[in-house]
Amino acid sequence: MSMDETHHGYHAQKDSHLKRLRRIEGQVRGLQRMVEEDKYCIDILTQVSAATKALQSFSLELLEEHLEHCVVDAARRGGPEAQDKVREASDAIARLVRS
Repeated sequence: MSMDETHHGYHAQKDSHLKRLRRIEGQVRGLQRMVEEDKYCIDILTQVSAATKALQSFSLELLEEHLEHCVVDAARRGGPEAQDKVREASDAIARLVRS
């Protein structure tokens, strides 16, 4: 069964994730408003930092769910899919570390 036919690791937390993403979206819209209103640079940077940290936190939670569900399930089944999932996770971790 492919991941398209099953639930992703984040499925159980989908509503919570959407709520967090909407909050982050609000933070980013607030940044846009601050620029439009010519707010002080440091105040804008403070809000950029908060939005960035919120996205990083969301990313780490999503990664944890991916490891706990998608990668573990593939590892149990074994074969090339397990190797692919581990490689995907490793690549995702590398991207997060570089960001």
